[in-house]
Amino acid sequence: MKLLKLVPDHTNIHFLKWRVPFYAISLLLIAASWGLVLTKGLNLGVDFVGGQMIRVTFVGKPDAPVASMRDEIAALGYGDPIIQRFGQPNEASIRMKLPEGSDERPDLANTMSQRITSALKTAHPEVRIDGVDSVSGKVSGELFQTGLLSLLFAMIAISIYIWVRFEWQFGVGGLFALFHDVSLTLGMFALTQLEFDLNIVAAILTIIGYSLNDTIVIYDRIRENLKKFRKMPLPELLDLSVNETLARTVMTSLTVLIALIPLLLFGPASLFGLTAAITLGIFVGTYSSIYMAAPLLIWFGVRSDSFVPTDTGRDQAERTARGEA
Repeated sequence: MKLLKLVPDHTNIHFLKWRVPFYAISLLLIAASWGLVLTKGLNLGVDFVGGQMIRVTFVGKPDAPVASMRDEIAALGYGDPIIQRFGQPNEASIRMKLPEGSDERPDLANTMSQRITSALKTAHPEVRIDGVDSVSGKVSGELFQTGLLSLLFAMIAISIYIWVRFEWQFGVGGLFALFHDVSLTLGMFALTQLEFDLNIVAAILTIIGYSLNDTIVIYDRIRENLKKFRKMPLPELLDLSVNETLARTVMTSLTVLIALIPLLLFGPASLFGLTAAITLGIFVGTYSSIYMAAPLLIWFGVRSDSFVPTDTGRDQAERTARGEA
């Protein structure tokens, strides 16, 4: 069987030739993304703004009627519910934002849960209410703070890892690439006003992991080539390294997209935001590892002989004594 090759052998694409315009575009996109986040804001979900979760089981039925439940609850006027199956197919969870003014009047939240459970029991006599949990504004605020800190610490820890494994220039380059990816993802959520909940925090952590993996593969090849081609100009060496890893990059991205696109088009609504975030992350993560992480090494003053150990007089004397020089 003939092997499938999407990228020809020995490609010679001059990626670094366009590094300046691509940097300008990326900086504009980062600025626009943070401008949207600061002016338009994120559509924070129940996890971060507080709300209620109602767990139900449809006794004697094979599946929970998610579509009809969504219509019945939306008709009550409390907004669109987030309904997810969990455990058995006939079990589901319903998440709702708390009504406005519920911080001062807790009875509004109780009234909402009673109306929802009554509507479900009327439409589905076989439904069993397994529990009603409330997320207060204080707890949701702590969840939001914890989510942001987890993203920040993940990026710092990854940068330190790259710094220790390679050199500080690589660590800063990797950190900027991650900042680029996270900024554009947040900008997309601010622009589209898709719900931003804990699932999206998990998606961003996934994007950070994917982008890091791609960046380290390219950095590893750059390090190997720095040892092999000590007189090659750095832009040419970076182009060579990206071209040598291009087949791996394309195949990895393509296989992930094959799994994501059907889920994006036909998957449940509750997973749309998570799938959209990871799909965007595949593109921006691949782009940033080529056009952000690698070219920064030039501006940080990395040269082909930057990491070659300097030869001291004592080393020279020892080699002379051994007859090696």
